[in-house]
Amino acid sequence: MSQTKPLQAALMATPDDLEVSFYESLQQGDLERLMSLWSDEEDVACVHPGGPRLIGAPAIRASFEELFSQGGIDARPAQVRRITLGGTAVHHVLEEVRVQTAEGPRSGYALCTNVYVKTPQGWRMLVHHASPGTPVELQEYVDSSTTLH
Repeated sequence: MSQTKPLQAALMATPDDLEVSFYESLQQGDLERLMSLWSDEEDVACVHPGGPRLIGAPAIRASFEELFSQGGIDARPAQVRRITLGGTAVHHVLEEVRVQTAEGPRSGYALCTNVYVKTPQGWRMLVHHASPGTPVELQEYVDSSTTLH
């Protein structure tokens, strides 16, 4: 079995660099590249839509290995909201997932939260949490009220 991470992972200078690489890895079905993007923390976590919480690189690797058994996943960010505080970044992402069906190409959506941390090796993924979504989520609801009750 191959190692959990390549010895030399690419330096990710910003959370956006990491996110681009994450989605390219999904699209290409590149397990080694995808796993090199994760933090070395033992408690890294991943939740696929409708799935259980996966803790640790071995569990995350096994899940993506199974997902990639049919090839890459055509998932791409449709909308991204970013929050960066010091060495932590949280991206709220509306993903569009394109699939080929007997009726032709179709799109599905997932609502995702990606949490990134800055490490000496650059930015790395700490959490990827995806929930099923719909095209309705393309519309955002923002409460601009300043009154707290």
